[in-house]
Amino acid sequence: MPVNALSASPVQVISKDELQLTGATDVGQALKYMAGIQVKDYGGVGGMKTVDARGLGSQHTGVVYDGVQVGDCQTGQVDLGRFTLGNIQSIYLTIGQDDDIYQSAKTAASAAVVHINTQAFMQDKGLSASLLTGSYGLAGASLLGSKTWGRWHLSAFADYRRADGNYHFKLKNGLQTISQKRDNSDLQDWRGELNAAYSISSKQTIRLKLYGYDSHRGLPGAVIYDNPLANERLADKNVFAQMAYENVMSDHLKLKAAMKWNYSWMRDNDNQAGTPTMNRYMQNEVYATTTLWARLCEGLSGAVAHDFQYNYLSMTLPSCPYPTRYSHWTTAALRYAHGFLTATASLLATHIRESVKLGEPSGGFNRLSPAFSLALDCGRGVRIRAGYKDIFRTPTLSDLYYTGVGRRSLRPEKNRQMNVGVTYQAHDRHSRSTLQATLDGYYGNITDKIVAVPRMFLLQMMNVGKARQWGVDATLRGMATLAHGYSVRLTAAYSYMNITDRTNKSDVYYADQIAYTPRHSGNAGITLATPWGDMSYHLIAVARRYSLGYNIPANRVAGYADHSVTLSRPWQLGKVKLTTKLDVMNIGGRNYEVVRYYPMAGCNWRLGITLDM
Repeated sequence: MPVNALSASPVQVISKDELQLTGATDVGQALKYMAGIQVKDYGGVGGMKTVDARGLGSQHTGVVYDGVQVGDCQTGQVDLGRFTLGNIQSIYLTIGQDDDIYQSAKTAASAAVVHINTQAFMQDKGLSASLLTGSYGLAGASLLGSKTWGRWHLSAFADYRRADGNYHFKLKNGLQTISQKRDNSDLQDWRGELNAAYSISSKQTIRLKLYGYDSHRGLPGAVIYDNPLANERLADKNVFAQMAYENVMSDHLKLKAAMKWNYSWMRDNDNQAGTPTMNRYMQNEVYATTTLWARLCEGLSGAVAHDFQYNYLSMTLPSCPYPTRYSHWTTAALRYAHGFLTATASLLATHIRESVKLGEPSGGFNRLSPAFSLALDCGRGVRIRAGYKDIFRTPTLSDLYYTGVGRRSLRPEKNRQMNVGVTYQAHDRHSRSTLQATLDGYYGNITDKIVAVPRMFLLQMMNVGKARQWGVDATLRGMATLAHGYSVRLTAAYSYMNITDRTNKSDVYYADQIAYTPRHSGNAGITLATPWGDMSYHLIAVARRYSLGYNIPANRVAGYADHSVTLSRPWQLGKVKLTTKLDVMNIGGRNYEVVRYYPMAGCNWRLGITLDM
């Protein structure tokens, strides 16, 4: 069961077993089942998926992959659709101050963090092979294997996907109803990993990872009645290598360090307008982190961490300044846990400077960011928690330097957020049933919000925005054993988000809801486990939103409800375990939009077969 009821800050966890009971095929889809989360999905298998926690925007959400943060200095967001679930052990989301102080400094620089943990370093997993097919030409295969030899543990993972993505849809655009087939929505990608772990001693371990990703996809674009053509193509590649070292010197002292080299390449080719364009973007990154943890006395521990990151961006656009960014993050944190009280406090120091080959660089960024969390155990499974985090978002390199759009004098986007909640956890040994419930309320202010403002015939990034946010997140998870071999699992989540523009009282959109932020959203699921297999039903519901900050009917995006069913059956064939899984999504067959004019697929299905040897 997830551990969110025991943490001092909102934490939500989805395990491998729970992922198998949903229709999700990638991390982006899996996060839709968490409270307070909105996933921007541009539709289709190859559509980009970015995550937004509590309406703050995807740039405020960090992504950590096997303990090392991944990101994009150009856009500040990560496409979570590229991480398939074939090798995922768990996904957990932390909002606010993390209970775990034994982590990198950069992790503390985000308002929320998605942690993706793989099976790369799990011992003796053997060999697992999967095949996948489904609607709209979907086909895929993955292979995961691991082996331990003495002090060495080696593992490898490979994944391949392709799809046509040419689903039919109906969409109302103004007074017109468009009935077409999605075009230029194909995808072909592969992902591979090589992992090695070596135990120097019982207390020292070295881990190595080599990662590669290659993708070619069509970008179908927005559905516009008078312009149905879509010819834009996107190719992107990503390679990174990372090494991590950990030394558990004693029960009172431990150290970990990691280094990563990352290279990303992207080509955007658009022939739609009759004036073909081909832009290339290349990023180089070097990242290093060190964290020292110590138990200071009974119940009290402390940690210090320092991270350094080098980023270089080049592009083929005219007047590219070729920016280079040097970033330093330093944290000092304390955690006290004794009896009924758990308290955590940290201070993050950020120092960023830049250089360019053309023009003048930005003035750099310096800031101190405090955070704390507190939890009180009230007995009988009830806990009260509270937290505060002062954080900021550094402008991306595109915000600062993109030709004709960027603005080098931008200030960081600041966010101050408070959280107060109550949690409940119960376990009945006799009936073997469990129950977890959480209720969190939050309030925050955003200043110097970075937005694109029309100026003459172009858009330009500016600090003109202020916003106020408050809301409620609620989760419920329960499991009960009905009889021998039979059990039922229930999950539910609800979010109310009120995040409104507070920039200028004279604006017509003052106090209107921020674009693409629904006030109401939620999900629910029920799973029946039997000796013959598992049957699951899931519902995701999102209320109406607005495509622009001006909340008028013309900008309204209708709400939707997505129903899905999953049937899973294990088979034992000698020493081989075979699992078949059928997913049916969007059972109602409704064409809805997550992003306006980007219709989602109607009723579709996927069939998977997994062999564990």
